[in-house]
Amino acid sequence: MSVYDILEERGYIEQNTHEEELRELLDKEKVTFYIGFDPTADSLHVGHFIQVMVMMHMQKEGHRPIALLGGGTGMVGDPSGRTDMRQMLTVETIDQNCANFKEQFSRFLDFSDDRAICVNNADWLRDLKYVDFLREVGSQFSVNRMLTFECFKSRLERGLSFLEFNYMLMQSYDFLELYRRYGCQLQLGGNDQWSNILGGVELVRRLDQGQAFGMTFKLLTTSEGKKMGKTAKGALWIDEKKTTPYEFYHYWRNVDDADVENCLALLTFLPMEEVRRLGALQDSKINEAKEILAYEVTKLVHGEEKASKAQEAERALFAKGGSGDNIPTIDMKADDFKDGMNILDIYMKCGLIPSKGEGRRLMQQGGIKMKGETINDFNRMITLEDFEDGKLLLQKGKKAFKQIKIDQ
Repeated sequence: MSVYDILEERGYIEQNTHEEELRELLDKEKVTFYIGFDPTADSLHVGHFIQVMVMMHMQKEGHRPIALLGGGTGMVGDPSGRTDMRQMLTVETIDQNCANFKEQFSRFLDFSDDRAICVNNADWLRDLKYVDFLREVGSQFSVNRMLTFECFKSRLERGLSFLEFNYMLMQSYDFLELYRRYGCQLQLGGNDQWSNILGGVELVRRLDQGQAFGMTFKLLTTSEGKKMGKTAKGALWIDEKKTTPYEFYHYWRNVDDADVENCLALLTFLPMEEVRRLGALQDSKINEAKEILAYEVTKLVHGEEKASKAQEAERALFAKGGSGDNIPTIDMKADDFKDGMNILDIYMKCGLIPSKGEGRRLMQQGGIKMKGETINDFNRMITLEDFEDGKLLLQKGKKAFKQIKIDQ
């Protein structure tokens, strides 16, 4: 089976340019391809992980990935999918975020012996001579056509800065540079990148008469079309300092039944026969599939040992069959509780609720528990007397837990 067939069968592919030519190229040659990652945060998140999975599949079949760090494009910000302009980051922040991304890529891709490349578009974008750039690249773009693309069209009523309007040209120029430097022939990305990818493909074909292709992938969404990977604390991060391995495991262990098969196909390397078998399980048996999904994804991101510990912690809470030592824990001082602390303040501090209003709503529904007991009093004060052996277990709903530990 070709890599194109693998990606298609697992449900990654949304659309592409020159499908038959691309299929033939991927079958006959070892292709250098790239995906760009703008450093808008200090860690990759699970939305990026779909792209990383594609890179791993491609590399397994002998193709060469380029992980492109957006040290240049990140200084402008992609308007795609945005209702407002992105926050401007300092150069120091962008460079640090790029360094973090590079370290994270090394956990998923084999960079030895030129099997993969990690480069930063700051190398050619930050020192561009603007007039030369406009003459070579800007002359190839029709403003009229650009304004028909969804990434710009949806922003015209609210306001689109000229800074952002340059983004498509910059990303397209990335493809041209990578084609010239590394023989890169294929750009991949999320489906929200389609217009930017088209710009790059057309630029390479016009200026260098090169064989250039583009392909986009489905965004990670639920069966209802909502983006996955959002928690009460925000995004589901790859960095365990931002999302612990237990929190990461817990998220996948509790996805909706309807999303299990899709997540297994996109986020694990399990054979599709097994994916379909697990996805077809019904009623309580679907929990077996959810546990396998959570373990496999957590193992890929955090390693086998941390995945096993997260699984133990989850079983301790639901099946009474493991150690609770791996439940996410927050250290607090005994002095914090000298005069007592309101229970909703504690839930906010632990990241279990985003606001007191949400906490009151949950409490009215019986969704706030402490040490397994439902709390109904908004004004309940927590003191040191509530702790057992310096620990206090908090619960939100049926599935979210945090433990407070007193730091003596």
